Amino acid sequence: MDQLALLFVLLLGAVVSVPVGDRFKLPAPVLMTLLGIVLALLDFVPNVDIEPELILPLLLPPLLYAAVRRTSWRQFTANVRPILLLAVALVFVTTLCVAAVAHAIVPGLPLAAAVALGALVAPPDPVAATAVAGQLGLPRRLVSILEGEGLFNDVTAIVLYHVAIAAAVSGSFHVGEAAFELVLSAVVAVVMGVALGWGANKLMDLLDDPTLQIGLTLLVPYASYVLAEELHGSGVLAVLTTALFLAEYGTDADDVLTRLAGHTFWDIVDTLVTGVAFGLIGLELHNAIRTASGRWGEMLGWAAAIVVVVVLVRLMWLFPATWVAKRLHARQDYDEEIPMTWRETVVMWWSGMRGVASVALALAIPLKTEEGGAFPDRDEIIFIAFGVIMATLVLQGLTLPWLVKRLGVKADTEREKEFEKTLAIRAAKAAKRRLKEIEDVEELPEELSEQMLRRAFDIGVRISPDMGDEERREAHQQRAKRLKRVRRIQGEMLSAARHEVLAARSEPGADPEVVDRVLRHLDVRSLR
Repeated sequence: MDQLALLFVLLLGAVVSVPVGDRFKLPAPVLMTLLGIVLALLDFVPNVDIEPELILPLLLPPLLYAAVRRTSWRQFTANVRPILLLAVALVFVTTLCVAAVAHAIVPGLPLAAAVALGALVAPPDPVAATAVAGQLGLPRRLVSILEGEGLFNDVTAIVLYHVAIAAAVSGSFHVGEAAFELVLSAVVAVVMGVALGWGANKLMDLLDDPTLQIGLTLLVPYASYVLAEELHGSGVLAVLTTALFLAEYGTDADDVLTRLAGHTFWDIVDTLVTGVAFGLIGLELHNAIRTASGRWGEMLGWAAAIVVVVVLVRLMWLFPATWVAKRLHARQDYDEEIPMTWRETVVMWWSGMRGVASVALALAIPLKTEEGGAFPDRDEIIFIAFGVIMATLVLQGLTLPWLVKRLGVKADTEREKEFEKTLAIRAAKAAKRRLKEIEDVEELPEELSEQMLRRAFDIGVRISPDMGDEERREAHQQRAKRLKRVRRIQGEMLSAARHEVLAARSEPGADPEVVDRVLRHLDVRSLR
């Protein structure tokens, strides 16, 4: 098996793992990691031949961009405090605790190298957490916090990692320089992200074609990441800033085709890249096994100790942090989403899985120092990091569905339905207002005006059937039955038309471009 065949297997696994995961109530990223582990144990499967410094730039930008599309600027600003407690403070605390324990138990491990280990295992993976949480029907506030934590903790961890690696390579460390680098990295990233987001938004208006616009959205996260890194900024933060800007200002309410096609396109990208990323995590088991050859007992003990530190620190931090957030939330009436019960806090604790970023940072540790010597305890750091990743991702990922069910943590469906009903009413009122404006300008027949008024009401009822009184609901149900019958008949008619047009494609003298153009017209008609 060569590298190309291995990539094909991972892509196929990414597609198949989704329905298999749905069938057995297991997270697709965890299944892909297990597939990678199985492949790594087969003799005929080659080692992954990807430069370590390319893993983050290749995998993170599209994954982060896809994740940000599911959130909003308002959601982020409303949850700044919980996100800072988890994405910044908890990363710092975890890094320090892991560094202290690793420095104490691993003989000869320098403090700077121990800090690098702490930084690379500190951030929970945003893709794993949101992919797992999204399938379990968790309360929206928990998913929002996990998304915010996952998106922003990589920024803190990666900067800490780079500072620690620089200190280990050069043999010197300056607190002032490290703090300045942290601030400069954030400022450069935000400026670059906003500038690129503004430029991409303007360019999309000029392109005015759904295919080109969607293609541009694939290039934007990569451009944002690479440009920020070239200017010594945080590529991760730059991608987040660009994505948030475009989500806020780059959406045209009337561009239906681009929105539908874009949503489908990014679902595909998210599925495939996520599958490949977690498959690579399992495949990298080759390196860990080779590193531990002859020292299994000692190195497994070190890895187990760090796993315990990582898991316990998150638990010991979350309970007091949640208590403080609740007190401030009640006292100052903040519009933020926080865990409301101890059960939700426990689910948040067990959702702290490590993944893509930790693997990439571990593999990116340099081989040598500035003096030409080997990087101190590089093999040991990589093995411990993989131990943490495998333990948290596989163990926690497989048991999280059981824990959620056991604790009875569920989404607040009543609240979601109420909000949906509110939006339905607002949509119907907006349609009625626009109809009134049209009637003020144009003279509409009374029959047409009444028909349009009913359709304005139907807009809301189709979104939320609970809207309106019982009589209106019954009338709508009758109209919906008639409409369903009409749509069924019309759908069969359009299907016959599409089959006829497709049959013409294979006829002598048929122009395939004309056939495709007519077929596209029928497809768009079917969507409407």
